[in-house]
Amino acid sequence: MGGTARRPLLVLLLVAGAAAVAESKAYAPADRVLLNCGSTTDGLDGDGRKWVADTNDNSWLADAGKSSLMMAADKMDNGLPSTIPYMSARVFTTEAVYNFTVNPHDRHWVRLHFYPSSYNGLAPEGFHFSVSTSTGLTLLRNFSVFTYAKALSQAFVIREFSLPPTAAGYLSITFTPMPVGNDTYAFVNGIEVISMPDIFADPATTVGFADQTVDFAGTALQTMYRFNVGGSYIPPANDSGLTRHWYDDTPYVLGPTMGVTYKAGPHFQLKYPSDIAEYAAPPEVYLGTRSMGSDPRMNQNYNLTWTMAVDANFTYVARLHFCELLLSRPNQRAFDIYVNNKTAQSDADVIGMTTEKGVPMYKDFAVSVADEGGDESMWVALHPSVALRPQFYDAILNGLEVFKLNDSDGNLAGPNPDPSRLLANAELGAGDDAARRAHRGHGNMGTVMGGTAGGAAALGLLAAICVVWYQEKKSKEMAAAGGSHTSGWLPLYHSHTSGKSSGHLAANLAGMCRHFSFADIKVATKNFSESLVIGVGGFGKVYRGVVDGDTKVAIKRANPSSEQGVHEFQTEVEMLSKLRHRHLVSLIGFCEDAGEMILVYDYMEHGTLREHLYMGGKPPLSWRHRLDICIGAARGLHYLHTGAKYTIIHRDVKTTNILVDGDWVAKVSDFGLSKSGPTTVNQTHVSTMVKGSFGYLDPEYFRRQQLTDKSDVYSFGVVLFEVLLARPALDPALPREKVSLADYALMCQRNGTLTEVVDPAIKDEIAPECLKKFADTAEKCLGEQGIERPSMGDVLWNLEFAMQLQDTFEGGGSCGGRRAAGEGSGSGAAGRSAAAAAAESASGLQPSNSNGSAASVTTLETSSTTRPHEACVIVEEADDEVANSAAFSQLVRPTGR
Repeated sequence: MGGTARRPLLVLLLVAGAAAVAESKAYAPADRVLLNCGSTTDGLDGDGRKWVADTNDNSWLADAGKSSLMMAADKMDNGLPSTIPYMSARVFTTEAVYNFTVNPHDRHWVRLHFYPSSYNGLAPEGFHFSVSTSTGLTLLRNFSVFTYAKALSQAFVIREFSLPPTAAGYLSITFTPMPVGNDTYAFVNGIEVISMPDIFADPATTVGFADQTVDFAGTALQTMYRFNVGGSYIPPANDSGLTRHWYDDTPYVLGPTMGVTYKAGPHFQLKYPSDIAEYAAPPEVYLGTRSMGSDPRMNQNYNLTWTMAVDANFTYVARLHFCELLLSRPNQRAFDIYVNNKTAQSDADVIGMTTEKGVPMYKDFAVSVADEGGDESMWVALHPSVALRPQFYDAILNGLEVFKLNDSDGNLAGPNPDPSRLLANAELGAGDDAARRAHRGHGNMGTVMGGTAGGAAALGLLAAICVVWYQEKKSKEMAAAGGSHTSGWLPLYHSHTSGKSSGHLAANLAGMCRHFSFADIKVATKNFSESLVIGVGGFGKVYRGVVDGDTKVAIKRANPSSEQGVHEFQTEVEMLSKLRHRHLVSLIGFCEDAGEMILVYDYMEHGTLREHLYMGGKPPLSWRHRLDICIGAARGLHYLHTGAKYTIIHRDVKTTNILVDGDWVAKVSDFGLSKSGPTTVNQTHVSTMVKGSFGYLDPEYFRRQQLTDKSDVYSFGVVLFEVLLARPALDPALPREKVSLADYALMCQRNGTLTEVVDPAIKDEIAPECLKKFADTAEKCLGEQGIERPSMGDVLWNLEFAMQLQDTFEGGGSCGGRRAAGEGSGSGAAGRSAAAAAAESASGLQPSNSNGSAASVTTLETSSTTRPHEACVIVEEADDEVANSAAFSQLVRPTGR
């Protein structure tokens, strides 16, 4: 620091004023063809652009369209921005070619528009096809619009490509139907072929090799992502003549620390250094920024990061747009740029590169993404340059684009995802049509074109925040059939590991629990009947089944190309075979025959906690019932942290991993990502790759890659607010400040407005003192640093005390209080055991709440719905060490209160 104070940029931000509008020269394309395929009439789309019927010129289709069919969509989805070009389609039963005369000196945008509807009774799932060009490029391979749109909850799909100049002066686009059963159909709703300026003429810097570049001037590109960083959606009509969609970046900013956004004042003038700079992005992109914020100490301790799923085995170019709007001298703000955890550029200084403020610029960085059997993604991160000691420790970004480059075979094709009919309800919290339409709208969505969302109004956030990663491997059978070999994107929840099961667990694991034959599993699931599917997760589908005549079980089968792998399978078997607790889901056995990876659990009659909170179509739970479930889940997590030989960190605590059995007993499930905690007294954390679920991910764990049991505490804090507000941890359909539940709930809690956003279904049921204790507990769980968060034992104690406050409010006046009919508490504060009372008496300990009033502690719990033998089972399954350390940890481990 050298004794010089680092002034916060907030002072400068306050002087800047309101939003500005600046003019730039719009590009005028030499070629501009927008075909409304399968239609006989011209029309305007929602952006006011004119589309012409593909019947207007017989030269467009190779045989004047005689071998194709003109069809109308059977119904219109409310998520469509307009009827043009989506309500008519050109359907092909054999290979068909569109021909375009083009300027041989220009690059061209090629945009393909698809609406996955039924056409004249032809089912949408019957359309599988490939798309190639006369220049030897494969744009799509064995592509299913229906599968793709369904997996990402889209109303329609747009694929955007940028093709290099065609010396011959013409471009042909070939649609080749692929057989699916008895169906062989291809279709397209709209095609755009538009000239574009040569905005890819300069080579990109190779990430990790500053002295090397990638020349992609003659390469075909697919647009994967295009963000107006720190700003809102920009429609094609407001682009710089290139008719691109620019999307809000908010859903792709990683972690709770999202920086601050800023807009230039009304009189701010941009100074474009060249015509190409004017076309690179519209003025609105350069007139707004996202920066790290005004706290220099905080800025030095985190990265401002964007994360995006991509396909493996391709090279990508990340284009970062910059324009300094506030500062005017070099070294006032300098920062490092990282792409995929490698240094792309050190000490980037926008003023140093442009010499003055208000000058737009962009930097291109190329990076190859190999198939490592793990998380195929692209990370772009900014961090203040400490070495240069700038005046402000900060970083900025105005716009971000990611392009995929064709491989050596001219291929740009990605894979089809493999969605389940229950994917949305089981893992994404999808609900009624209105909710889905909200996700599809332009307003607050961070959707992208091409790879991830593939359309102008798709499910932007679900592609990047509901999950840690969205990769799904194509099966070997698909590869043999000519399908894509790269990974695709699904809104699944876990990162996957390399390889497939060898069909063998280690001998010590295989002997830990019951082994089922594959024949047993097929009988139990009626040969994996789709009618028995009860859920979908990162590992695969979950089936309801019956074994041993009448024992109901849940059977989780890995997909043939599982999004998780051998390691998760082994971890689940190892963890659940060693652990026995009332509030942990019980593993009955496994099957490893014929390369399968199948797990068999106790059947949870009432499913996941999430489906009882929102979008599950089930009656809302009462407040007491919700609190009861939270207490049970806290007990399970507390046992993991303290009850075994070493701390076990779950790493994926969320409402879909809290299950409820037939007696409404909460049980923590899904241990595929679990990790053993520190094993020595001097060890404070475990260094490991970041895994978990977006919206629940501990920000400190993400920044430092240091895992502690406090990471579970943070995730559980999100769960508590999710229970209270009955909304998803991340919801892109909401205004920006409400997208993250953790951020929004904390803001309301600290502003004193939390009561206004509590779920209306329970608002009148909650005792004010109970709500305060519950909300305070959740707030503490969400401490920015682990040291600020309570232990899970403290969380449990506070939740039990909140239940007592609720009991007092309702007039019960005791631990047990009054319960609604049918609401048996398997996890509430009721039913202190004699063992607990004896231990408490012997120890002389009586934990107190913050006001000093006595609060009883439940250990081995029973309830009116607990079967008589259950309490004994718990004691029999736990050895003395577990009984002393877990069941009575509240009493014999009072430290840390």
